[in-house]
Amino acid sequence: VQLQASGGGLVQAGGSLRLSCAASGRTFSTYGRAWFRQAPGKEREFVAGITWANGNTYYADSVKGRLTISRDTAKNTVYLQMNSLKADDTAVYYCAGDTRFPYNGGSHASEYEYWGQGTQVTVSS
Repeated sequence: VQLQASGGGLVQAGGSLRLSCAASGRTFSTYGRAWFRQAPGKEREFVAGITWANGNTYYADSVKGRLTISRDTAKNTVYLQMNSLKADDTAVYYCAGDTRFPYNGGSHASEYEYWGQGTQVTVSS
């Protein structure tokens, strides 16, 4: 499975961005997809996850109400709509795929087998 993340950029605080993660290859093997982020000097942290089959979603408390994960099964793509962005949201954002069934929104990076290359999001205050 190959994951290609895109959509990052520079945005002012309070603004919005939408990240995309397109998958190719043996995508049927991934039951869940997720977004993680890693800020300089910090560990990679879970942001949101989605069950591919039924669209169930999972969120970190810090992003609930501001960030929304969704999927387009026809395009094999996962999105992260980010609204009301804050300076603390500045990080490299990674998409990830989990091949374990059932997918329950695991928040540990070690639970995910596939990773995209990351896209930089910078929020200026």
